[in-house]
This record gives sequence, structure tokens and C-alpha cells, in this order.
Amino acid sequence: MSSPETIINMSEVVTMQKRERIRLERLEGDRNRSEETSSLIVWFDSAGLSTPQDNEGLLERVLNLSYTGLILYPDNLSALAPVIPARVRKVFHAEHAEDLERLASLPQGGQDFVVTSPDAQVLARAAELGRKTCYRAYVDDGESLHQSIREGSHHDYLMIRFRDPTNIPLELVIASLQATNTVLIKEISAPSDVDDAIVTLGVMEVGADGVMFSPRSHGALSEFVSRLGRLERTSVKLEVATLVRTVPIGMGYRSCIDTTTLFSPTEGILVGSTSQGGLLCCPEVFFLPYMELRPFRVNAGAVHSYVYNFGNRTDYMSELRAGSPVMIVDRTGTTRRSSVGRMKTEMRPLRLIEAEFQSGERINVIMQDDWHVRIFSDEARPLNITELRPGDKLLGQMALPGRHVGIKVDEHIIET
Repeated sequence: MSSPETIINMSEVVTMQKRERIRLERLEGDRNRSEETSSLIVWFDSAGLSTPQDNEGLLERVLNLSYTGLILYPDNLSALAPVIPARVRKVFHAEHAEDLERLASLPQGGQDFVVTSPDAQVLARAAELGRKTCYRAYVDDGESLHQSIREGSHHDYLMIRFRDPTNIPLELVIASLQATNTVLIKEISAPSDVDDAIVTLGVMEVGADGVMFSPRSHGALSEFVSRLGRLERTSVKLEVATLVRTVPIGMGYRSCIDTTTLFSPTEGILVGSTSQGGLLCCPEVFFLPYMELRPFRVNAGAVHSYVYNFGNRTDYMSELRAGSPVMIVDRTGTTRRSSVGRMKTEMRPLRLIEAEFQSGERINVIMQDDWHVRIFSDEARPLNITELRPGDKLLGQMALPGRHVGIKVDEHIIET
């Protein structure tokens, strides 16, 4: 593992540009990581549990939900290891080097286990034995924070628990580990604090790679899994479309979508006139000589337009209101959630932009006919729509046609 070049100073401001760099580097790193990072990493600590039936079958239920890892201990290893499904990451907590001998009695010598420990020497021995390692840290001051980053960057995983409720130390860890392949997991101290577990996954809009949250009641477990389902990282398939026509079409109503987030320079919103797909429309994060940037806004198009959302759904532009969920999409197709803060609708001159995918499917978007309105190129560069020319390459999403109240339906439909 490579080490962070620097430990982030406690007073450093985490800017929007830094968040974007962190996010892109994490995405690049994901391509070289295990299949675990294709979704949120959620581990469960089995401390105090001897069988899957303990606590009215709590662990039995955990293993059938969306948890991706389970931490075992020397006193429950032999009882619980055989019931762990293949899809769940096996993690063994070792306080002492002698504890590693417990793994030798398992099938294949327990080589499929990650070893976690607060003792760097125990982890060094585990690495010598060919196992992945996880440094388990507790942070209660600046010194322990920096120590956790220095040591954690040498391991496959860093699992870290904080004494104080603020997320500022977590932000510093995220930023400091941005150039490493260390997978960051925050350990949630209170087994009933669902809010902390959910918020952790969205810190700095990058979030920790995962959490270890170990509720001891079925109620807390149900609430966590329900909210986790709404957070799951998803992606859409973006394709290159070729511009075939761009023409002014006169006056009409267009809307700006003002969100409750700040866009990065490679993120936008997918908008289209038909259910066949949409183009990736730029936020107002790029320099304009006559106005201030509005990095929360996308000048998104005419009020009839579809705005592509999560769950393969669409919303009419005219239906969006303050508080409506909206899907933010970046150049890689990775998505994240935000909410509408305000819809701003005005009469403006409009322009039709029509593009064709390699399959021959055509889509269009109608946007305000003004130089300062932009759309993404295939290289995620902002293109002023009044300067578009046939043959220009654009980023978009192709979808199967057929919608009823925004929900995909199987029917034959032709939209032009």
C-alpha cells in the first residue's frame, strides 16, 4: 500500500474541487479493488454472539440481508464461520499473534479471512501468512487521528471508531486516504444510532467506503436496512450520441433545476423530450463572463421534458417541486441523490437539439436558446449549445421507450 503524501492539516478547508478529485480517484481505484466496492460495504460485529439464533435470530437475519461482511472472534469462530454465506466477507479479530492459529483449523487454513487488529505487529504477521489486513483504530484526539491514518494506509482496510460525534475527523481521514487503495470503514459506536451509520456513507459526498453497524435489536436493524436501500450506489450506462440537428424553435417555458447540492465539473442531469433517452445537461459550474457561477443549478430545458431519475423512473420537468428527489449523474455514469431546492420557470427562446446513438435511436432535448447554456461532450467538456454543429459528440443515456406516469411499461410506442 502507498502512503498518503501528507496528513491533512486540521484547519484545511475541503473545497468542492477537492471533493471532486477524491471522488474521481476513488472511482479509479474501484476498478482495481475487489467486487466488494461495487456497492456499499456494510460489516457486522458478532461480538457477544455465540450462535446465529442469539437475540431471537438476529445474526441469522443479518446474513440474509444486505450486509457484506461479518467480524468473528476467537470465542465464536468455530460456531459461526460455517454458516457465513460465500457472498459475505469473513473478518477475524485478533488481539494477539497466537489468535491467528485459530484460523489454521478452518478449511483452506482460513485464507479467505481478512484479519483485523489494533496491533500493527499482529497484522504484520497476518500479512506474512498471506492474508489481507485491516487496521482497527480508535480516535479520541489529534495524535490518535494521525496515527490511524499513517498506519491504516499500509493495510487493505482501515476500520476506525471515533469518540466524538462530529464528522470532521472522518472528513480528514477520507481526504488523507484519497491517493491510496485502503478501504475506509467507519465503526458506529452505538448499536442503535442508525442516523450516524447513514450519514457516514454520505460525508463529503464521497463518504466512507463503508460502515460497521451492529444493531442488537430487530427494530434498529429493520430501519437501517430500509434506509440503506435508498442510499445504494447505482450507475447508469452513458453512451456517445452524434448531433444531427440543432435549430431555434421560438418561445416557450423552460425550467432551471436548483438543487440542494453543489455539482462537480463532471456531473449533470439527464434530460430528454422522449422516453427513448436523454442527454447529460451541464450545471452552471463553468466560467461565464457576465454572471456569477451557480454550482447548484442546471438550466435543464423545456417544461414538457423528462428528467431521468432513480429506479428507471422519469419525472416531467413541470412536476418537480422543492423537496423532489433528483438523480445526479457524472461522466462515468455513477449516480448520487439530491433534492430539488427550487424550480425556476420562465418564458425564453428555445432550441431543439437532436442526436443519434450508434444504434440509430434518436433523442432530443429542448433547451433555452442562449450561448451560456451548455451540454456535455463525449469527453465531458461543456459545449455552448448555440455553437453546436452536426457531428458533435455528446454524452447521453439510451432507454427503452414506453412510460406511464413516469414508470417503465412494456408497450409499443413511437415518440417524435
